Amino acid sequence: MTPSPRGSPAWPFSGLDAPAESDLYKCVHCGFCLQACPTYVETGLETESPRGRIALMKAVNEGRVGISAAVSGHWDLCIQCRACESACPSGVPYGRLIEATMAEVEAQRKPSPLSRAAANLLLRRILPHQGRLAMAVSGLRLYRKLGLQWAVRKTRVLRLISKSLAEMELTAPEVPSRAFKAKGQIIPAVGEQRARVALLSGCVMPLVHGPQMDAVTRVLARNGCEVIVTAGQGCCGAIHSHVGDLETARNLARRNVDAFLGEPVDAVVVASAGCGSRMKEYAHLLEGDDEYSGRAKRLGGMVKDVHEFLANLSLVPPERALPYRVTYQDSCHLSHAQRITEAPRELLRAIPGLELVEMADSTRCCGAGGTYTITQREFSLRVLRSKMDNVRASGAEMLATANPGCVLQLQQGAAQFGPPVEVRYVTDLLDEAYGPEPRGASTSRRRKNNKRTTVNNNETNV
Repeated sequence: MTPSPRGSPAWPFSGLDAPAESDLYKCVHCGFCLQACPTYVETGLETESPRGRIALMKAVNEGRVGISAAVSGHWDLCIQCRACESACPSGVPYGRLIEATMAEVEAQRKPSPLSRAAANLLLRRILPHQGRLAMAVSGLRLYRKLGLQWAVRKTRVLRLISKSLAEMELTAPEVPSRAFKAKGQIIPAVGEQRARVALLSGCVMPLVHGPQMDAVTRVLARNGCEVIVTAGQGCCGAIHSHVGDLETARNLARRNVDAFLGEPVDAVVVASAGCGSRMKEYAHLLEGDDEYSGRAKRLGGMVKDVHEFLANLSLVPPERALPYRVTYQDSCHLSHAQRITEAPRELLRAIPGLELVEMADSTRCCGAGGTYTITQREFSLRVLRSKMDNVRASGAEMLATANPGCVLQLQQGAAQFGPPVEVRYVTDLLDEAYGPEPRGASTSRRRKNNKRTTVNNNETNV
């Protein structure tokens, strides 16, 4: 897909979502970001660094270059891990800059009709609608169950159609038989109630990691939390933001603002690092919306990552010993966007018998990056291989992390590059360490006499 010129070979950013000059000119080109950036570390090229990409943004903004395929290609290769923000002494909000830049690029792209139709189908017609997404994921489960996957891989027929499509098929996740659904159910606290929280279910995670979402609710309940899985919620919009579709991201944000601010809760807990980052930044996403800007800021202040929340709540100590040697991979949007690194480690250290060993460069991206594994497949695997080398050097038998995209990517890395570690969420390990629920503990209940439980969020218009 090649961006088309607008009027002349060089024209400045001009859309409503153009990068703000107050953000753009904070960069003093000091170079602290270079060694933090996975694409720069892999290539050694200035143009594949945050500093180089910002220089290109400035050049476009000043009319010195246009948004050509050559220029936008350097922005496309950015994983948007935001590690540069952690390293930057000047406080450059690179995440906002690349998000706004991709919105400008997407406004100019002229993809083939097939590519445009595929992107529209996935990002606007399926992903925002949980019912449709569930049907697509169920199709993937049947594809495996009926033996079609074996036949496709044996005959290598997809390679005759598209090499990239064949590589995507190799990364298709295992789909559990039971999904996690947001239908307004309430999971009561175990013992004395210490807090009342709403839980983001999201879009992909409840379908591909449904049992792991159940584990999150059990861990929260064991820590005295009444958990409401709010009806009417949906996709957070993070993936849409990454690819420059900010209008769809805003519509999804509005839906979640409406859903979660209707609940009298102490916090909105999120188990996916990327979703938590997006929701905490809804205020910026909706700052031009007079009706929603203030409410988005309020919701952002209520959003808590599950590890952050449990650590601040003062964790109920698990009693079951887990004799595992575990290393922890920092999910980018938890460590760099939300600046949460110690809380997951604190939770792991609280598990009796568990040995936590640090790996080198644990905060460097694994190469997942939302749709990056599809759009930049070759480079995603290149970054992943480097990550798995560090996992091997740690000597761990188990790898813990905090984001569904990371879990899927690291599972592929373990299978393709080794070592054959088991990849798990931190909350999975906590759930195992707590053991079975006490007798008499109720698993969940549906709220009565509340119209919100009957909202059909599968067909919400975005």
